Amino acid sequence: MSAVMTEERRAFVNAVREFSARECGTREQRNALTEGGTSTHSPAIAAKLADLGWLGLTIPEEYGGSGGGLFDACLFVEEMSYGRLPIPSYPVTLIVANSYRKFAPEAIKHEVLGGVARGAVESIAMSEPGSGSDVASLTCRAERVDGGYRINGQKTWCSNAHHADHILLVARTSSEGAKHQGITMFSIPAGTPGLKMNQIDTMGGREVNDLYFTDCFVPEDRLVGAEGQGWAQLIAGLNIERVIIGALYLGIARRAFDDTLAYIKEREQFGKPIGKFQALAHRIADLATEITATELLVHDVARRVDENPEQLLPREASMAKLKASELSKQVSLEGMQMMGGYGYATEYDMESLVRASLVSTIVGGTSEVQRDIIAKTYGL
Repeated sequence: MSAVMTEERRAFVNAVREFSARECGTREQRNALTEGGTSTHSPAIAAKLADLGWLGLTIPEEYGGSGGGLFDACLFVEEMSYGRLPIPSYPVTLIVANSYRKFAPEAIKHEVLGGVARGAVESIAMSEPGSGSDVASLTCRAERVDGGYRINGQKTWCSNAHHADHILLVARTSSEGAKHQGITMFSIPAGTPGLKMNQIDTMGGREVNDLYFTDCFVPEDRLVGAEGQGWAQLIAGLNIERVIIGALYLGIARRAFDDTLAYIKEREQFGKPIGKFQALAHRIADLATEITATELLVHDVARRVDENPEQLLPREASMAKLKASELSKQVSLEGMQMMGGYGYATEYDMESLVRASLVSTIVGGTSEVQRDIIAKTYGL
């Protein structure tokens, strides 16, 4: 645990850990909560967490939350990830809620942020078939009409949109000027006419979606922030996004490490536990060191954001996301190797941790994009 941990925060982390172990500590429990593992999100678990007040950690008190900071959110995300809580939509919901908190009109804040505190899911639609890492090249169009906007276009890779109460849409309202200009955000309620959604099958299950907008009308009062300022609004949320993702994959890395360690202490070959062999013992030592360093990095960036929420930390936030995502992949793959065939079998959780971690270096900006950002902060 990092130096900014207080006794109150330690007690909170322990409470989340105990809840996770009690409610979904086994694969059988998680399968029962997710329709045999075919769904990724459990409304029942989300409702219990909301009743405990944990889903409103970073929601201001006037909207039904407890007004905590990014560090508190990271602790929760890290522990829910470690404990395999079936609410993978929550990190994205947190990221989206930050944009609503900063830029949405009061009516939408009460609607959306209050819902988050009560367990609602939120989603964001940025990527398109032709604009992934180059988000600013998006072409989904929002045209001004009487009383609002008419939207046409496609979005893809929209996480948990099929569970969401609203979609935070990033669309183009003008083609004049540079590609970063003329981008605008809208809050679109689920079920709005003209919005069609198809789930995408992935190795991690049905977590992401294609969205199709066909003459989809959005009233003017669903505008989030100022027209044409969507890119600046996205940039303002990058600290939150990348640090939250860092916490998410730090939790997976820790879980893969602990599961591996437990296995190699028990599994015997050649007359002794396989963890006693230097080849595995040294791997464990290296992974433990990397996890501790990554934890310190993620926690430190979260603390710095809390101290100065308006300060952009492109270098540090990208470092946290890069390091934690790369580490989660490394630890889970190393864990599978050390566990041998059992690491590949569904009898153990390691194979699911591998599947969960493989996408870590793609979502929220690829590792290559993060390295580009870090390099640019050094004048390269």
